[in-house]
Amino acid sequence: MFENPDQQSRENLKEAFLEVVENQLKADDPKITRQTLVRLTSEGISKKDAKKLIAQCVVTEIYEMQKRNELFNLKRYTRLLMNLPKKPS
Repeated sequence: MFENPDQQSRENLKEAFLEVVENQLKADDPKITRQTLVRLTSEGISKKDAKKLIAQCVVTEIYEMQKRNELFNLKRYTRLLMNLPKKPS
C-alpha cells in the first residue's frame, strides 16, 4: 500500500492519535474533549476535521509530557482544546 516506510509510520501514528480521541469521546473523559467536538462542529467544522484538530492537541500534550518529563496535564490540554480551531503550538 505504501512504498515509503516513513509514510506508513506517519499513517500509523495518525491513526493512533485519532484512536486516542475516539477513546476519550467514548469514555467521556476528559469531558472537555466532547465539549470541544460539539463546539467545533457547531462552528461549521466537520466532525472528521474536528477530531483531527483535537488529535493535534493530543500530539502536543504528549510532546510536552515527554519534554518536561511530566504526567498528563489536564489544564494544559484544556487550554490547547479551548484555543481550537487555531492550531496548537
